[in-house]
Amino acid sequence: MDEHSLGEGVSKRVLLGRTLRFLREKAGKSLGQLAEETSYDKSYLYRLETGERLSKRAVMEDLDRYHGSGDLLVGLWRDARKEVFKDKYRGFMELEDTARIMWMFQLRVPGLLQTEEYARAVLSGTAATSGNGPEVEEQVTARMGRQELLYRQPTPSVRVILDEGAVRRPVPDAKVWADQLSHLVDASELPSVALQVLPYAAGVHALMDSHLWLFWQRSGDPVAYVEGNGFGEVIDDPDKVMAFRLSYDLVRDAALTPAESTAFIKRLLKECRS
Repeated sequence: MDEHSLGEGVSKRVLLGRTLRFLREKAGKSLGQLAEETSYDKSYLYRLETGERLSKRAVMEDLDRYHGSGDLLVGLWRDARKEVFKDKYRGFMELEDTARIMWMFQLRVPGLLQTEEYARAVLSGTAATSGNGPEVEEQVTARMGRQELLYRQPTPSVRVILDEGAVRRPVPDAKVWADQLSHLVDASELPSVALQVLPYAAGVHALMDSHLWLFWQRSGDPVAYVEGNGFGEVIDDPDKVMAFRLSYDLVRDAALTPAESTAFIKRLLKECRS
């Protein structure tokens, strides 16, 4: 039996778990021995092997190093985390994973720029996950995993325009909110990220009822993804994408510059901490 025969007809998460068990047994280790040598809890490692839990990327990196398996586990983890997202979001995930240029207009802090605690607070309050701790944790893990694209090579060029409400609507925990604002400031200083705030004073505009993403791959025409209350749609019709592009340009023209936006968020952060 080898690694390639482990995944016939099973989910990506189960495949990851079976591979973890295969590598452990191949190394002649019990779960207890693996826990002792890696400092991970034995019950946690068991849940990973049975597919009950989805780890963070760093755990898979540690276990890849331990087993000398290159990036096998990290690669399987990338596939497994996509299963956390509903089917309607998977097309979006594929676009995000492969985009070389990504533009966004967001009514809230986007997942790519959220802190772990902020994401947990937001997801804990949604109707889909409220009261379901394990599902919340899986969603948080998957969301944090998406952020690796901001640091990969080649790094995509990312432009985010945030509606002013996105940086004024706090979560109940003041520290979590302050940390999120601080994280936005840090993100704005990444060379691959341009962050702008659209002030309320800009008035009404064509994108005020939905979130918008525009994706460019290495080749081909741009693709749009639009998300609103209870829906998400990938749009590749050239005329529709062009209309969204023009709307985005108008919003960008009305937004604060990146430097002004960073200063604006810093003022909000100062108010939050005072």
